This record gives sequence, structure tokens and C-alpha cells, in this order.
Amino acid sequence: MRLITAYNPPASPTRTRPADRAPLRVAAVQQRWHHDPAEHRAALLEGIGLAAAEGARVVCLQELTLSPYFAVVRRADHPAPAEPEELLTGPTSTFAAEAAREHGVYVHASLYEKAPAPGGRDDGLGYNTAILVAPDGTLAQRTRKTHIPVTEGYYEDDWFRAGPAGDDAFPLVTVDEARFGLPTCWDQWFPELARAYSLAGADVLVYPTAIGSEPGFPGFDSQPLWQKVITGNAVANATFMVVPNRIGAENGLTFYGSSFIVDPYGRVLAQAPRDEPAVLVADLDLDARRDWLELFPFLTTRRPDAYGPLTATD
Repeated sequence: MRLITAYNPPASPTRTRPADRAPLRVAAVQQRWHHDPAEHRAALLEGIGLAAAEGARVVCLQELTLSPYFAVVRRADHPAPAEPEELLTGPTSTFAAEAAREHGVYVHASLYEKAPAPGGRDDGLGYNTAILVAPDGTLAQRTRKTHIPVTEGYYEDDWFRAGPAGDDAFPLVTVDEARFGLPTCWDQWFPELARAYSLAGADVLVYPTAIGSEPGFPGFDSQPLWQKVITGNAVANATFMVVPNRIGAENGLTFYGSSFIVDPYGRVLAQAPRDEPAVLVADLDLDARRDWLELFPFLTTRRPDAYGPLTATD
């Protein structure tokens, strides 16, 4: 597995005074899905171990970490439909907790969560949920994917319900001196979501991802647009973005990897290839957020009174 490191973060070009916080070392693991569950867990554990050996405090894994990407077809057409799992006792949380305890790191993972719909009704769906497990194996935070894709090859509306709005929509979790938000994949296309997290004080957003080819447009490569929009949201919101994507071919989709870590100035600190397993490890200069917002105060010069059209549904 290729190890790609970015230590000694680049200078913050708008810094006027010393940083208040020490850099935080984070990692993203890029892997394919393996048919054999033991082989798949071993591949992920290898990446977590490599990152931990490099001193990473937080290790981030791909969307639907232990599963194939089953939403490529609708549930009725799937030969072996996936079933949601319990948040705390299911295989993903169990795996993440064991890895976190073994290596003494925070482990970020993603799962198909079994949970009733708001109001207790049975709609046959679950949540696409990101979790962060602490080094002692306890759940530090969980966040349910807000936006759900409905396009060919990514029929997630047939499997997942959108995470509820309200106070629980954009939770943060603190690791050392850094505040993390944990959205998921399709959320990365929505500037409103990145802004909501930034307003809440997020330093780092982690986007576990499963994105690749477009079945209806085989000649179209969305990878450059995908990376540009995430990078633009990083700049506009003064956040670091950690984006672990998967690789490999699954049920007609070819995932394009290209996992990356970007800083609030839009500088790519580390990037993986499109088709190889890799571990990215980078140091984040957390006060780059402070410096950038002091020069370009996006959050304090907003005009919420003019944003009514953003919430209109007609």
C-alpha cells in the first residue's frame, strides 16, 4: 500500500501572529472493496496501522466502509440486498472500535445504519451514517448523511433516508484542539452544508466517499469537478477537507479514488492516485482557518436577511 505524507504544513500566507494551536496529524485510507470479509478488514487494518505508525491521531475510511457499494441498483433489483446494521453493536462500529483500541487512534468509518424513521413509522430505509470512534473504543460522534443522490448508478434514495434537519444535523466533535464535522459523500456538493459547519466552528470536514463513473455517460469524468467543488468549499468556509474515496470496479461502477486532503487556502496537501490503495498522512495547521478568516471575513460579512430564496421549496 502506497504511503503519501505531507508533514511540516505550508506557511499560512495571511498569518499575523503565532499559531495558538499545534498542528494535527490526520490520515485518509483509500481502498477497494474485497469480496472476502476477512481480506477486506485486513486491507483496511493495514492502512490504519500504517497511518498510526506515522503518528496520525485521526484515520478516516471510505463510505460504507465494510460493504460493497450496493446502491448501484435499486433494492428490488439487487440479487442480495444489504441490510442495515445497529449503530453501536454492528460490524462497522465493532471493527472501528477494535482498530482504534489496537492502534490508539481515532477511527472514522461509515455504515448503513438501522434506525426507525422520525415518528416511528416503517419506511424500509436506514441512514447512511458516519462515525468517529475514540482510542478507547467508545463512540465519539455519529452524523447521518443529509443529502441523498437519486441518479443512475447511485440510487441511494432506495436505501437511505435523509438525515433529520434541526439541532442534530451538523454536529461537531473535538479531537485534541480541532473541531471535526462528519458529513458524507453527496453532501460535499452542497455549499450550504459546508457553510453550516463552518458557522458552527468546524476546522475539519471529513467526507467518506464512493464516487466514480457515470453509467449513463461513460465518456464523462466527474473527478476534476468533484475535487474543484470540495476545494472551493474549503476556501469559502476556511475548513480543511479530508476526502477518502474508494477504488476498484463494483457492479458496473469504477470508482476513481483520487482521495485528497486540502487546506483552507485550497492547497492540496496530499493526494492519492486513481487506482491504487494508498494512505495519505498530513499535518494540519489548524490556525490557518483563523488567519484566512481574519483577512477574508466570510462568516461575519454574510447577509442572512437576503437569503430567503435559499430555503424556498417552490
